[in-house]
Amino acid sequence: TTTTTADGGGNKPPLPSSYTLGAIYASRGLLVGICTFLFSVGLQYLPVSTYTLLCASVLAFNSFFSYFINGQKFTPFIVNSLVLLTISSVLLVFNNDDDEESASSSAPNRGKYYVVGFLCTLAGSALFGLLLSATQFVFVKVIKRQTFKHMMDMVIYENVVACGVTVVGLFASGEWKELGREMDGYELGTASYLMTLIWVAVFWQMYALGAMGLIFEVSALFSNSISVVGLPIVPVAAVFCFRDRMSGVKGVSMALAVWGFVSYMYQCYLDDRNSKVVTKSVDETSPRMSS
Repeated sequence: TTTTTADGGGNKPPLPSSYTLGAIYASRGLLVGICTFLFSVGLQYLPVSTYTLLCASVLAFNSFFSYFINGQKFTPFIVNSLVLLTISSVLLVFNNDDDEESASSSAPNRGKYYVVGFLCTLAGSALFGLLLSATQFVFVKVIKRQTFKHMMDMVIYENVVACGVTVVGLFASGEWKELGREMDGYELGTASYLMTLIWVAVFWQMYALGAMGLIFEVSALFSNSISVVGLPIVPVAAVFCFRDRMSGVKGVSMALAVWGFVSYMYQCYLDDRNSKVVTKSVDETSPRMSS
């Protein structure tokens, strides 16, 4: 059967079955939960600046998956961006300075924890890049709809599943028993602890909605590139807010990340300009058609 829509008056391919949509939402929610866990481990064992710069590799992974899943075309500027971001991430491997503060600085075998945090953050970046490309694929090839309702369904249901995965992990690991002590030991007080959790959750949902909207309207790669624009700012802010150490290696890594992002954005500018030229040429040569 086909679905007749009131907005266009034409027929559209039928929506996937409820079982198919449920499997999509459940699998995506599971992946989001795993990504969250990996990023949490990375943030626990890495300095904020190192962690943030390493997250810039999401763009490289997303570009790789977009090529195979979404048919993304590579240009010299995009390749340049990928190379720079990859080098930026690799440089951080050599950033394990003895005087560098991290959440695990008081633990023994700090070098081992640094490696674990590095690998978890890198794995989370790769998985998140895959998730973004898969989202575009689902919208274009499976759901085949461009409505606000379907975008909201994707955001809401997958985050419900991800929340469930996180809660199960919290109770299965037994860490829920430590929540009271963690809350009481928070330096800024219990109220600040709760407000931090609430506002982090709110802002992450705003991010999820915005990122999904950009994927919905443009592409996964464009959505990811917009997310990356704020990454170089965080290491600088960490120096002032958390007294994090900005080493020379991290400075070079940050500069390469910025350079890579600018290179990609310049390619977006060229694509937009060429698209406008083609559209103008078609409008001038084609007969006028009634809307």
